[in-house]
Amino acid sequence: MRIAGFDLGRRRIGVAVSDPSGTLATPWGFVDGRGSDKEVAERLFVLLRALGREESGLVGIVLGLPWHLDGRSHKDGLRVKILAEDLERRTGLPVSLQDERLTSVEAEQRLAERVGDWRKRKDRLDAAAAAIILQDYLDSGVQRGSCVKAGFGKA
Repeated sequence: MRIAGFDLGRRRIGVAVSDPSGTLATPWGFVDGRGSDKEVAERLFVLLRALGREESGLVGIVLGLPWHLDGRSHKDGLRVKILAEDLERRTGLPVSLQDERLTSVEAEQRLAERVGDWRKRKDRLDAAAAAIILQDYLDSGVQRGSCVKAGFGKA
């Protein structure tokens, strides 16, 4: 029951994937986040199809939803919600939104403890943030009841 998680940035989109039990999120990498919303959606759809084949099928998608620290909605929130609806329609998978406040800061702090060179940290930051978003979602237990659909990309 693998789930894919994303940290949606305007330049780069961090990607993480859960283990088959849906317990542990692991950074996977990143994809280009530049371009129109339609181009980004297509890029993610192609990636999800590949991950579905590679990872023995996916049962859900989690997107980080940006909020301001004071709880106000962020200007990119609408973009994420529209993308979520599009991906859900195109993949047939449930798409959940997870609060992503401070995940990039947390990822940077964790990486700084293990990786000294900031250039190497920068290359891993987006995927690490996606893994934190996905892990927060997995820890919430929400997906146990909502992501039990036929997998996407199974052979």
